[in-house]
Amino acid sequence: MNAPESSSEESSEQEAGLEPGTAEELEQERARESTGPVGDAAPDTASRLAKALHQTMSSPWTVSVGAVLLAIVAGSIMIAFTDEEVKAASAYFFARPADTFVALGQAIGGAYAALFRGSVVNLRAEDFATAIHPLTQTLNYATPLIAAGLGVALAFRAGLFNIGGQGQMLVAAAAAGWVGFGVSGVPFPLHLLMALVAGIAAGALWAGLAGLLKARTGAHEVIVTIMLNYVAFYLISYLLATPGLLQAPGSSNPKTPPTAESAQLPPLLGERFNLHWGFVLALLAVVFVWWLLSRSSMGFAFRAVGENPRAARVAGIDTGRATVNSMLVAGGLVGLAGASQVLGGVTTGFSSDIDAGIGFDAITVALLGGSNPWGVLAAGILFGAFKAGGSTMQASQGIPSDIVLVVQSLIVLFIAAPPLIRAIFRLPDPNRRRTPKKTKATRAKKEAAA
Repeated sequence: MNAPESSSEESSEQEAGLEPGTAEELEQERARESTGPVGDAAPDTASRLAKALHQTMSSPWTVSVGAVLLAIVAGSIMIAFTDEEVKAASAYFFARPADTFVALGQAIGGAYAALFRGSVVNLRAEDFATAIHPLTQTLNYATPLIAAGLGVALAFRAGLFNIGGQGQMLVAAAAAGWVGFGVSGVPFPLHLLMALVAGIAAGALWAGLAGLLKARTGAHEVIVTIMLNYVAFYLISYLLATPGLLQAPGSSNPKTPPTAESAQLPPLLGERFNLHWGFVLALLAVVFVWWLLSRSSMGFAFRAVGENPRAARVAGIDTGRATVNSMLVAGGLVGLAGASQVLGGVTTGFSSDIDAGIGFDAITVALLGGSNPWGVLAAGILFGAFKAGGSTMQASQGIPSDIVLVVQSLIVLFIAAPPLIRAIFRLPDPNRRRTPKKTKATRAKKEAAA
């Protein structure tokens, strides 16, 4: 008991020789250390939560989610207007309004329940394999969308608008298919690898042509890629209609021979499901693009050129080389989508419609994913679910599957108008700087100084 008192007396005697203001500051500091932060010095948990909420609500991901929700609401309205029971109940709405609301619930709820049942899991199935079959269909449809979406997203990050996915998929499918059915006597792993490399290389070269013209002559990549789509389409149509090239021997139909088994992507979960190892390749492509953009010097050059080409040029980055390289990589990713279609999706022979609109759907996937590889993965699975569940919705509920296409189109429309989404959901604008609130201590100091 005496030791603390003596130490405090000694410290007070040592501080006696100091100035009054200094001794008072030392006493306040000692009190703060013993009691911990209080008042304004304590961490403001409420302000931190508000800041985190503001960052979340102003994120591009929130805008994407809002666009999907608005598109689903618009789809619900179209379902309500096309349902016969809703039309019949609305004729006597003022007499019995409950009937109309019940019909609305059954129509909209039944439609989206069928969409879920056809794309995620069928709870009415008798066994587990049948129950998860819709999910495997969704992932199967999502495989080329993910790969092609990555190609479009990578070009977006480099400041380029790659809308040549259709042409890149066609030339990639032609190259991979020709190796798949034209090369014989090669064992399974090597033959498959040769076909994949051929497809990826063909897509990369086709997109690299647009990048080279952009870098050397300044030709706009939108115009070039659109024209290359037409060139690829008519070139593949000619090859398919010419005997001895891509057309199957002894056939007059514009279709290729079936892909050899040694060049096919094996099933991922067995012969009962359509899902093949192309989905694993798409996942590896997602990881590769993430690493390329976030962890490599080449990806840094892509992002720098995409943000500000002039500043990148001043920093010593070869913008022309970055443009060509980004289109080469983007085309290779789209080429992977085309190769997976031929080697895993359609192995009985393909025609000029092998791209199935995936080249243009990839633009929507890239936009919805925010040009982020993980966002592209989620968006590709979402659109795969729309495609897988649309047929079930039409078969069980009698709703036109075109409504799913309308929903996808509305997603693109809303994604292209972020201010509209922010205005509807009252989301904060990330480009608007927040004025920091003045603390009580700051206001007190200013009042004392005044």
